[in-house]
Amino acid sequence: MRIVAPVSRLSEIALLAQAGASEFYCGLVPPEWLGRFHALSANRRPSGNLKSYADLAAAVELAHAHGAMLSLVLNAQNYPAAQSEAAVEIAQRFADIGGDALIVSDLGLVHLLAARFPALRVHVSSVATCRNAAAARLCLELGARRLILPRDVSIDEAAGIAAEVPDIEIEAFILNDGCVFEEGACHTIHLPGQMGGPICLDRYQYHYRRRDGGELPARVAARLRENDEAYERWLWYRFSCGFSTTPEGLPYGPCGLCAIPALRRGKVAAIKIAGREAPTARKLASVRMVKSVVDRVRGGADDAAVRDFAMALRPSEAHCATGFMCYYPEVLRAEAN
Repeated sequence: MRIVAPVSRLSEIALLAQAGASEFYCGLVPPEWLGRFHALSANRRPSGNLKSYADLAAAVELAHAHGAMLSLVLNAQNYPAAQSEAAVEIAQRFADIGGDALIVSDLGLVHLLAARFPALRVHVSSVATCRNAAAARLCLELGARRLILPRDVSIDEAAGIAAEVPDIEIEAFILNDGCVFEEGACHTIHLPGQMGGPICLDRYQYHYRRRDGGELPARVAARLRENDEAYERWLWYRFSCGFSTTPEGLPYGPCGLCAIPALRRGKVAAIKIAGREAPTARKLASVRMVKSVVDRVRGGADDAAVRDFAMALRPSEAHCATGFMCYYPEVLRAEAN
C-alpha cells in the first residue's frame, strides 16, 4: 500500500520521502496559461503549485532519487479544445523530463493523454466521480492505470471495485480536507482567502421568514437555529476542526486511519493525503501519522489495536466519536455493533 503525499515546494520532497511517502503529486500553472486563457488555474488550484517547468523537472529528479513516483495534476472537470491542446503540451513537457503519471478528471482528456503518451501512467482523479465497477472498467478502457475514488465511497464499495476490476489500481483518501459538496459536481476553484476562498467556506448569514410575511413560530425559529448550528459544527469538522493541530503539530480533520487494515485487505493500492496548499509542517506530520499506522498494519496488529493506536495519536477520541471527521464512519459503526 503506497502513501501518496502532496507537494508544492521542492524542499518538501526529501522530507516527506524520509517520513514514508512513496508517491507525490503536484500542480503546475505555466506562466503562459493565465495570459492565454485568462484563467487562474490549470488544475482547480490557483495556489499550491510549483512555479515553473524547471521546478517540475527538479521535482521529478528529487522524487526518483528517493525511489518515489511523481504525478502531475490536470484535474479540471473539463477543458475546452484550446485548453486540451495546452494540457497536451504540458503533458509532453512532463513526459520529456521523465515524469511518472498524470492525474486527470476530464475523461476525454484521459483517453487522449493515455493514447498520446503510453510511457506516462494516467490516473483518473476523484473529481471525475467514478464510484463503481462499471466506471472503473470505462476508465481502464480509456487507458487509465489507476482510479482515485471520491471521498464518499465506502470501504466495501472500494474493495468491490478492486475485486471486480483488478487490472486498474484503486486509490482512496486517508487524511485531511473534506469536500463539503460532491467534489465532482462543484465547478468552483479553490481561490486564495484574499479572493474570497472556496465557496464551501462562505459564511453566508441566513434570514428565515414565512412566505406570507408573518412571524415564524418560536418553535420553528428555534429548530432552524439548531439546524444552522449543527451545520456549522459539521463544517468545522470537515475543515480540519478549524484547521487546528495538536501542540505537537499533528493535524485534526477528515481521517481514515482506522480504516487502513480494511482498505489493505480490500486491495486498495494507494492511500492519499490531501492538501497541496498546506504548510510543509502539516504535510510532514500527516505522512508520519499515516506511516505509523501502516507500519502497525504491516506488522500484523489486529483491527482493534490499529484503531486504538490511530485514535490515540492526537488524541482524537472525542472528535472521532462524533463521526463527523470520518472518511469511513462504518469502522466506528462496526465497533459499536
